[in-house]
Amino acid sequence: MLKITMYSSADKVAGQGVGSAYLELMHLLKTNFKGEFDIAVNQYRTSDISHYHTIDLPFWFSTFSKKRGRKIGYVHFLPETLEGSLKIPQPFRGIFYRYVIAFYKRMDHLVVVNPSFIDKLVAYGIPRTKITYIPNFVDDAKFHPVDELEKRRLKTKWGIAQQRFVVVGSGQIQERKGVFDFIQLAEQNPDVQFIWAGGFSFGRITDGYTALKKIVDNPPANLKFPGIVSRQEIAELDNIADLFLLPSYNELFPMSVLEAFSCGTPVMLRDLDLYHSIIQGYYEPAKDVDEMQQKLDWLRKTPARLAELKMAAHTASRQYSKSHLAKVWHQFYLEQAKEG
Repeated sequence: MLKITMYSSADKVAGQGVGSAYLELMHLLKTNFKGEFDIAVNQYRTSDISHYHTIDLPFWFSTFSKKRGRKIGYVHFLPETLEGSLKIPQPFRGIFYRYVIAFYKRMDHLVVVNPSFIDKLVAYGIPRTKITYIPNFVDDAKFHPVDELEKRRLKTKWGIAQQRFVVVGSGQIQERKGVFDFIQLAEQNPDVQFIWAGGFSFGRITDGYTALKKIVDNPPANLKFPGIVSRQEIAELDNIADLFLLPSYNELFPMSVLEAFSCGTPVMLRDLDLYHSIIQGYYEPAKDVDEMQQKLDWLRKTPARLAELKMAAHTASRQYSKSHLAKVWHQFYLEQAKEG
């Protein structure tokens, strides 16, 4: 039996996509390969593979032990993707960014969730042969479409009028996520219900915390901030949404978008280059908040386009299904074990 040890603190901070991705992978491996993989978490034991999901300092020191076996690093972010997320003063920011890359260089192999990050890692001096792209996925047993009767029940539960157009976004409340644009759209469309599910996962060091906290504490009448909610509640909100909107300025492969796809929810995104290689054609693109407003107006008047986006969401969810990615991870671990 292959001994795999996961090193992670991703689920200790609620409301972040890294934690969701980690929990999805753990559930997939334990349910699909119970007889093949002996999986432990944060145990400094002798292993065939040590898979590092987060870059905690104790994990860094653990990489110097020969007991770790083949060291796999999960790349959920790079220094440049942290800009607009956390407010870290110099010189600490520069030190931390160098540590991030040093941690990745300690690995025998890296897994990226977006192929656009391969070239960036190569530019940092990491050989291309040591990098594999494996996308995120979500469990369709948790995230799936519900019928109209259930949608009506959920709208009542969340205090939303049955006929009201609903726009949902989710993720940490921070500048990088484009939350200010989401707020602006809510102010410009008082007849539309906006909901942003998420909170300040990193508290006061969140970039833009002071300005955002004022609005979260006193939002427009048509904008709800339910805070950090459970994954079940995220699925409920995705299902009552007429449109899922993520106006982020920087992402890798957002779990929130995959969750919306899996619920069959039409999706509109700020049209980032890094989306093009993974989900182009499955969402409505918009370059800025003005175009988001134009397209929101258009989509509300064009049910045929919303229906097309719903079908696109279903297609995307099949491409990034749990069953397909289970085979990919199984093969990956077996190949890495042979390299160890």
